[in-house]
Amino acid sequence: MSAPQAPVQRADFDQVMVPNYAPAAFIPVRGAGSRVWDQSGRELIDFAGGIAVNVLGHAHPALVGALTEQANKLWHVSNVFTNEPALRLAHKLVDATFAERAFFCNSGAEANEAAFKLARRVAHDRFGPEKHEIIATVNSFHGRTLFTVSVGGQPKYSDGFGPKITGISHVPYNDLEALKAQISDKTCAVVIEPIQGESGVVPADVAYLQGARELCDKHNALLIFDEVQTGVGRTGELFAYMHYGVTPDILSSAKSLGGGFPIGAMLTTEALAKHLAVGTHGTTYGGNPLACAVANAVLDVVNTPEVLAGVKAKHQKFKARLEQIGEKYGLFTQVRGIGLLIGCVLSEAWKGKAKDVFNAAEKEGLMVLQAGPDVVRFAPSLVVEDADIDEGLDRFERAAAKLTQA
Repeated sequence: MSAPQAPVQRADFDQVMVPNYAPAAFIPVRGAGSRVWDQSGRELIDFAGGIAVNVLGHAHPALVGALTEQANKLWHVSNVFTNEPALRLAHKLVDATFAERAFFCNSGAEANEAAFKLARRVAHDRFGPEKHEIIATVNSFHGRTLFTVSVGGQPKYSDGFGPKITGISHVPYNDLEALKAQISDKTCAVVIEPIQGESGVVPADVAYLQGARELCDKHNALLIFDEVQTGVGRTGELFAYMHYGVTPDILSSAKSLGGGFPIGAMLTTEALAKHLAVGTHGTTYGGNPLACAVANAVLDVVNTPEVLAGVKAKHQKFKARLEQIGEKYGLFTQVRGIGLLIGCVLSEAWKGKAKDVFNAAEKEGLMVLQAGPDVVRFAPSLVVEDADIDEGLDRFERAAAKLTQA
């Protein structure tokens, strides 16, 4: 038997953890479906989804089963050897998307790191070292490594860590003319989130993505879609590029792919993938059997007509009620997003106060997210039950009422 564990509390965070997070005052200890319980036994409804990660909620039997089964077989062998779950997962992703090759890693940042390195390597091999420039968008978010945070268009995350990686520029999102003015024959890649997640849940216009595709083709640049937050069913299609009908050259995925188990993937074509020959890139844990076994189970559930259609139906349910709440209490002016990635844009009177809404919701037993200071974000499980949506939005309305009457 294992020894009894020492009790820990939220105050321990401030004693033993690096202070780069400011977690909520309670500690979740157990979850089932879209419900979570904290240390005191209080129940909350989860509309945060681990920041668009827990696509099947908490403790989904298919995922628990896949992880447990694999845990009793093989945990890790490194990439000196391949493993069956990784090969099965690669087949599933290739069969379901534009891609012909998959690279597995552990996070969205690593998936983007691989995507950006591949883009530069392809340009270097085909056209020479001059063609290395990357164009991203203002307010984009692509991860926290030095390369990905430099590509991300938010100086608050990239300043203060010494010299940045050069050859990266940022143009306004959804502005095709700005992209046209910036792109050149030195551009190796254009990187776009089909929906900007962290900076406020801003969907791209179809014409913008189509235009970006055409500009990349014209300048021999690669189009990279960062689908870390939008992928694996979040928009009601398996990946958001399918929703838009615009195909990238490289796609990054993570978050939802493991349903809460850390895994990332970079998807691309055979012609591009061959530029990452043996030894050019790697990861010790990437594609480990545990993560891939869980991701296989995620795809088996999510990539079905029932679940994907359900996401679209649940979007309508959320949107109608949220617009009603926004109007009734003057809390937000717009509800935007696609599928179950939804942002409520706070009204003038509440600008900058997304954290206050987060706190008010928590007091009513509801977990939500922010997307910047001006937007409240919802990214629940894709299979959240209608009864949980109703109850969660009742709680949200109570929070809105108390907040606006205070």
